[in-house]
Amino acid sequence: MVRLSSTITQESAAAPVVFLTGAARRVGAETARVFHAAGFRVVIHYRSSEQDAIALVDELNRARPDTAACIQSRLDTQATIQAAADDAIAVFGQIDVLINNASSFFPTPWGDITDDAIHALMHSNLLLPMAMIQALASELKHREGTIINLVDIHALRPLADHPAYGAAKAGLISLTKSAALDLAPRVRANAIAPGAILLPEQEGDDYEAALTGNVPLARMGNPTDIAEAALFLATAPYVTGQILAVDGGRTLKQ
Repeated sequence: MVRLSSTITQESAAAPVVFLTGAARRVGAETARVFHAAGFRVVIHYRSSEQDAIALVDELNRARPDTAACIQSRLDTQATIQAAADDAIAVFGQIDVLINNASSFFPTPWGDITDDAIHALMHSNLLLPMAMIQALASELKHREGTIINLVDIHALRPLADHPAYGAAKAGLISLTKSAALDLAPRVRANAIAPGAILLPEQEGDDYEAALTGNVPLARMGNPTDIAEAALFLATAPYVTGQILAVDGGRTLKQ
């Protein structure tokens, strides 16, 4: 599905385009808003959050007509990923920034790691970004574009009972650096490693207190912190192959 008004103004047609996976809600949605406010046109991918995606696109198009759209895809095979990449390019005729935001997160304690869990975590956190970069590599080279991957500080320091998730995100760090090397000089690739930004939706105040107790800045971050870091990386022309921790200093502590 593509939702977009039919008329694109000359002014809006000159703006760069950012494509975000898994961006109907939470950090992805805020990143879309921050890029849009900075003058980008925005293509938002969603899997099942159709109402949220449509509401976000309508919100952005009210602010600046004909500058936001959404596409739906399961992104579960090479074919669906390539189709989504093609659809994203077709919306505005270009992609300048790819943000691999889609992710799954859940524990896999040793002894309970199943094939399904491995597939879900490895696919969304590593294989999907790899396939999406491959699908858009030619376009990004043509546009001298930028890749931003969302990793995790727990790719750098493991989170208890999450070995499969941590391994997938660690692989995404390696993938980011490979893309920066292999696609240079026409494409830059960087990653953001968030710390405590949003609580899992099932957690409450006790969980938040435990998280912030180990953060030097003594507070949770928020989605805007990640979005503004992404905007910096998208517009910093001499930065590539870097992993930017946005964690309030959490990785400074043992």
